[in-house]
Order: sequence, then C-alpha cells, then structure tokens
Amino acid sequence: MRIRTNNLSPLQNKEFRYFLYMRIFVTIAFMIQAVIAGWEIYSITKNPLSLGLIGLAEAIPAIGIALYAGHLADIGNKRNIMIFSLIGMFLSSLGFLCITTGYIRSINGDALTVNLMYLFIFFTGLARGFYAPTGTAFFSQLVERNMLAQSATINQTVWQMAAIAGPALGGFAYAGLGITISMAVVLACILIGIIFLSMIKPKPAAQLNNTEKILPRLKEGLRFVYHNKIILNALSLDMFSVLFGGAVALLPIFADDILKCGPQGLGMLRAAPSVGAAITMIMLSLTKLPGKAGTNLLYAVAGFGITIILFGISTNFYLSLFLLFLNGAFDSISVVTRASIVQLLVPDEMRGRVSAVNTMFIGSSNEIGAFESGLAARLLGTVPSVIFGGTITLIIVAYTSISAKVLKEFDY
Repeated sequence: MRIRTNNLSPLQNKEFRYFLYMRIFVTIAFMIQAVIAGWEIYSITKNPLSLGLIGLAEAIPAIGIALYAGHLADIGNKRNIMIFSLIGMFLSSLGFLCITTGYIRSINGDALTVNLMYLFIFFTGLARGFYAPTGTAFFSQLVERNMLAQSATINQTVWQMAAIAGPALGGFAYAGLGITISMAVVLACILIGIIFLSMIKPKPAAQLNNTEKILPRLKEGLRFVYHNKIILNALSLDMFSVLFGGAVALLPIFADDILKCGPQGLGMLRAAPSVGAAITMIMLSLTKLPGKAGTNLLYAVAGFGITIILFGISTNFYLSLFLLFLNGAFDSISVVTRASIVQLLVPDEMRGRVSAVNTMFIGSSNEIGAFESGLAARLLGTVPSVIFGGTITLIIVAYTSISAKVLKEFDY
C-alpha cells in the first residue's frame, strides 16, 4: 500500500505545531526527572534492583489504566483528557520535589525518601497511562490522513530531539544546581506544555453518543490488534526487544561504577540514543529506506540487540557513547516503522483503544524492561545482564523472521 502525498507539510498546521511544542517541553520534563530519580535512588541504595523498581513502579499503573484510557480517548474530549493527565504529572513532580528537599529529606531519612520517590513515580505512571494513548490518538485529528505517515515521523523526531536535550540538561543541572532547582525546571516545563495544549481547540470525539458498555469495547480493541497480524507482530517484536534490551535503566551504574563519569556523564549517556535517533529520523523524513518496511524493521531490531551487547562489554566512555548513539539510530527505524503501521492500518474510531494496546505493548515494556534489567543485574551482574538482554533480542528477531512472514513482506 502506497500513500500519495502533496506539497503541503504538517508543520504548516498551527495546531500540530502547538502539539509538537507541548511534546517538547513535557518530554524534557520526563527526561530530567528520570535522570534525577535514577541517580538519587542508586546513590542512596547502591542496589541495581532499586533501578528496576523505578520501572516497575511506573509500569504497573500505566498498564492497569491504559485500556480504560483508550476507551475514554475514543468517546471523549482528547485534549481535555491530556490536560488533566499533565496536571496529574505536575502534582506528582511537585510531590517528588517536596520529599527530596534537604529539610524534609532530613526528617524522613533516606529509606523513607526512596519509598516516597517510588510512590510519586507510581502516580506519574498513572498519569502517563492516560497521556500516552490519548496523545497518539489526538495528533491524528490535527492533520490530514494523507499526511499521517509524515506527521508520525515528525512527531517521533521532535520527541527524540527533546529526549536529547532533557537528559543532558538534567545531568548538568543536577550536578551544577542541585536537585531542587532541577525539579523546579521540570515543573516549569510541564506548565508550559499545558499552556500549549490548551491553545489547541477541542476536537469532536471519534464516536459520538456511544452507549456500548466498556468491557465489550475494550475487548474489541484487543481483538482488532490480535487479528491484524501485521500490527500484532510489529508490536510484539518491539515489545520483547525493548523488554530484554533495557540497558538504559542501568546507566546510573555504568556512569558511577564502570565508566566513572558522574551525573554529567549520565546525562550524556542517556542523551546519546536520542541523538542517534533524531539524526536517523530526520533522514527518514527526507527519504525512504530501500527495501520493504517489515524487513527493515527486523534488521533495525537486530542492530539494536548487537549494539546493546557491545555496550555491555565497553569500558570506554566515548565508545559507550557511540554505541548508544547507534542503538538509538536502530531503535528509531523500528519506532517510525511501527508508528506508521499503526497510524495507517487503524480506523479513526479505534485509534484510542489500539493506542492503549500499543502503550501496554511498547510504552510500558520500557518500564518493565527496566525492572527486568535491574533484577538481572542483581542476579547475574551488571555487564552479564546487558549481554544476556542483547542476546535474547537477537534470538527474538531470528524467531520473528522465520514465523512472521506477513510482517517481513509488509511495505507501505
């Protein structure tokens, strides 16, 4: 299936630009807080499993609420749902700031402070469980259908560029200004995101006056994904590769114990995959990769696994940066291909629920993958656990290549 495009760009759409501005600031906020949380918790506990628990604390509420959030996105005002979810994130970050300030932390002690961090990370995950599927469904209402593939690439590119700035800014701000000012920047970014989102006019619900019960509608979304083998295989491949290739969760250990580069280096390490991804996505927005999309997806995930293995072996900071750069480049091909598949093959009235399933498959697999990485690092050691994860990713690619012919042959 080929898509005919015209000379217009989605960026000429004012509301699409507001959506991108919102995503930039909110993503920067997420990334800064992720750097702070990872470094703070590991510096207190010195336990790899504590890093895994960060992912688990965020994944449980996100997975638990995702299908219901997708249902609301299909029948409700997507813009308002997103605004409320960002308000929830703001309050969670405010709570995180309060319990990590010097005076309150001195009263609570380190153990209670860590537990309270997990609690506010849990609430952040709950808010993101509404934000992620609703945002995916909402931006498709802002552009013409023949621009969906291009706008999906632009959307992901903007996310990656923000994901470059966020960790680097977080690492340097944390090292130079301290946790309080760094978290104040997080709160300011979320507020700016809310302002930009409020400048977009509300859009009509995809399904007006729907009286169908919630449970059948949720099952309908799951059935749609299950019976569409292209979407199912693409989501499954990405989910398992992210699940076992979650070395990013262990970066505080690499920064502190192996590469000896401190919080500034941690910020650079976290930003490196996004640099590779952003450059690759810009290239993808200008030209199409040769070959079929499904085959490119398999090659990209294989490259993702190989770079994870090599990163685990590396003890040189600059080599590790380069490997993470390549890791992000390969991952971006996978992300763009999967996002285009979902946008092109899903009808408007199903976008919220299918986006929710996508969140459960992919978005939360990042957090569950972080838990898997932390647990594996505790049991096997940090380096062996990363090598193990990359090897499992390659095995999954080989199995999918053999068993999922429909995905391998897919092209758009």
